[in-house]
Amino acid sequence: MRSTFVTGATGLLGNNLVRELVARGYAVKALVRSRIKGEQQFNDLPGVELVVGDMADIEAFAAALQGCDTVFHTAAFFRDNYKGGNHWEALEKINVTGTRELIHQAYRAGIRRFVHTSSIAVLDGPPDTVIDETCLRAEADADNYYRSKILADREVLAFLETHPEMQACMVLPGWMWGPGDIGPTSSGQLIKDVVNRKLPGLIPGTFSLVDARDVARAQVSAAQHGRRGERYLAAGRNLTMRQIVPLLGRIAGVKTPARHLPIPALYILASVQEAYARLTGKPVLLSMATLRLLIREENRTCFNHRKSEQELGLTFRGLEQTITDTITWYREHGGFKTTTPMQHAG
Repeated sequence: MRSTFVTGATGLLGNNLVRELVARGYAVKALVRSRIKGEQQFNDLPGVELVVGDMADIEAFAAALQGCDTVFHTAAFFRDNYKGGNHWEALEKINVTGTRELIHQAYRAGIRRFVHTSSIAVLDGPPDTVIDETCLRAEADADNYYRSKILADREVLAFLETHPEMQACMVLPGWMWGPGDIGPTSSGQLIKDVVNRKLPGLIPGTFSLVDARDVARAQVSAAQHGRRGERYLAAGRNLTMRQIVPLLGRIAGVKTPARHLPIPALYILASVQEAYARLTGKPVLLSMATLRLLIREENRTCFNHRKSEQELGLTFRGLEQTITDTITWYREHGGFKTTTPMQHAG
């Protein structure tokens, strides 16, 4: 592996993966939808070659794949799906068709190594059981985003059936946190809402938290050591929102809510936030789709990483370190509205 191509390069995972690759001495072409955003994200990495393009039009940037030997596909339509409304057309075009076209164009460009960013969304199991890569989710039990990730995995596997020279595998992250989250993603939005005192109470939900930098390392290891057609979990630590929020408050040095919001109140709150998102285009923490997901997936986020540990050497840094680094990054980049003495001391 010498020259790499990273899709979704300004995303939370993508930008940390670009940094990991550069630190290891690999040449990187970074696919960005906005050159300005790409320059903002990588102004300290002048060696990164920015490729302006969109997963909705693979052919427009396909020529840039020439000269690369490995593709890391981290781009996906995700956040906007949880703002409310039906986004299946975009989910299918970017996550499913985009993945199919990307691996085909990569192959035509002479690339024979492809690491696809899947998701824990493609896995399922009974509540309070340990889930591994064999516990595949039925398409009928998936919301639109989950379904798009299931179908994207199938596109990769179908390509491998007819192209024996292609080496491709899949990395399945959990809920990613970490520095560089300029989006922000839902984890970054939660941190901002907690520190800016916008969280009205505790909501239900269990999650598998993972540092995006650890997922990036897993991606590089998957390119080097991953077996063809295999899935590798990188989901992290199992926690509830009732555990996450107080920890966030302690590290950030802010007071956090202790009351648990009842489900009926959450539906009202979600509908209000969803309407706000549609009117303003701004990200919100809780939409109707997000709430339904939290309720349906509760106690289904405990994952067995043995395969990734044994084959990829996967390890996870401490959760407190991840949260501390993320909060520090937001403070350095003006992500919080105010800084009180208590917050500064934190």
